[in-house]
Amino acid sequence: MYQVLDICRYVINYSNEKGYGISNLKLQKILYFIQAYFLINSNGKKPCFSESIEAWDFGPVVPVAYREYKQYGSSNIPQILSYIDYKEGNIWDAQRVAYDDGMILSVDKAMIKDVVDKFADYSATDLVTLTHNQRPWKSAYVPNKNHEITLSDMWDYFNEEQTE
Repeated sequence: MYQVLDICRYVINYSNEKGYGISNLKLQKILYFIQAYFLINSNGKKPCFSESIEAWDFGPVVPVAYREYKQYGSSNIPQILSYIDYKEGNIWDAQRVAYDDGMILSVDKAMIKDVVDKFADYSATDLVTLTHNQRPWKSAYVPNKNHEITLSDMWDYFNEEQTE
């Protein structure tokens, strides 16, 4: 299982490489679908990343990823060549690190690319609408509460959708 910020960096760089462009809002929905895709392809046993997904007003959001990229607002996030590693939150030990996607297995990169390619032509608003019509978000959403969308709810929903 990966850290979500490593997956974000990979998605952002791949999206830029392909000329898709990706805003923070769209990234959040793509992360949700990546998590679902990994669950479906592992019979619910292998999520892509460990961080939780929450039901926010504009759909599913991974809070740590949202905070990392909120500075871009609704603009596309540029390619990630390096990032600051805060070493367990201690600012004095922080250092700039060159991004290397080598920690992501090739088979997992292929799955991530499949999801990004699938939704490349959807706008962020399209993806908000799509996720708002899906049971995992609808079940977890309570205005101003940011409840978790559980992996089991995602697995149940997407497994049903796949078998229909």
